[in-house]
Amino acid sequence: MASVHQALFFFLFFLLSSSFFLPFSTTSATQKVSLALYYEALCPFCSRFIVFSLSKMFSDGLISIVDLRLVPYGNAMIGPNSTISCQHGPSECFLNTVEACAINAWPDVQRHFSFIYCVENLALTNKYNDWESCFQKTGLDPRPLVNCYNSGHGQEVELQYAAQTNALQPSHTYVPWVVVNGWPLYDDYDNFETYICKSFHGELPSACRRPSLKIPQQMKAKRPDRWCAINDTASSSSTNKH
Repeated sequence: MASVHQALFFFLFFLLSSSFFLPFSTTSATQKVSLALYYEALCPFCSRFIVFSLSKMFSDGLISIVDLRLVPYGNAMIGPNSTISCQHGPSECFLNTVEACAINAWPDVQRHFSFIYCVENLALTNKYNDWESCFQKTGLDPRPLVNCYNSGHGQEVELQYAAQTNALQPSHTYVPWVVVNGWPLYDDYDNFETYICKSFHGELPSACRRPSLKIPQQMKAKRPDRWCAINDTASSSSTNKH
C-alpha cells in the first residue's frame, strides 16, 4: 500500500514539474475562473484537500481554465507588534511562512504548487519537519525561498495574506475556505470542479465533460465536519514576530 502511495506521489510530482501542461496554457487570464484557497499548513483537512483534490486539476487539464491563488494564513491571528499566532502551533506559523515564500519565490503556479503539495503531503503523515526534502523532490532551487524567509520578507507576505483573509466578505469561519469567482463554496468545497466548469464561458476542457463531477448529497451528509473551525480553541498557538 505504501509503495502505491509513493508511486502516486512521485507521478504527481512529475506532472507538476514537467512541460506536460504547457499546451493547456492558452486561455487568457481574463477568461479564466478565479479559484482561491484560504488555508493553513497544518490543518489536516487543508492538507487532504491540497493533496487529494486540488492536485487533480494539474493532471486532468482543468488548470488550463483556472487562475489559482493560494493564501497560507488560515485561522491565524495578528497580535501586538505585528505578531502572528497560529492555530496549530509554532510549526504551522513557520510552514505558513515557508509556503508564502514558495509562492513569492516561484510565481508560476505549477512550480509553487508542486512544492506546497510536497510539504502538505508530508504533513499528512506528520513528517512536515522533513519539508526541506521537497527541494530535491521538486528540483527547485532552495535559495530564493531561503532568502525570502531569512530576510523577513516572508513575514511581510504573511501579513499581507492576513489582511486579505481578514477582508473576506463574507468572513471565513473555517479552513479550507474555497472561493470561486468571489463566491465562497462553504462546506461544498469538494465540488469545486463543478463550480469552475459552470463558471467558465469558453470551450470546456475534457475534465468538465465527465458524466458527473458532483458529490451526491447523501454521501456528503454522512461525512463528519471536514474543516478546522476558526473558534477551535483545542489547538495550540504560537507567535511569530515581524
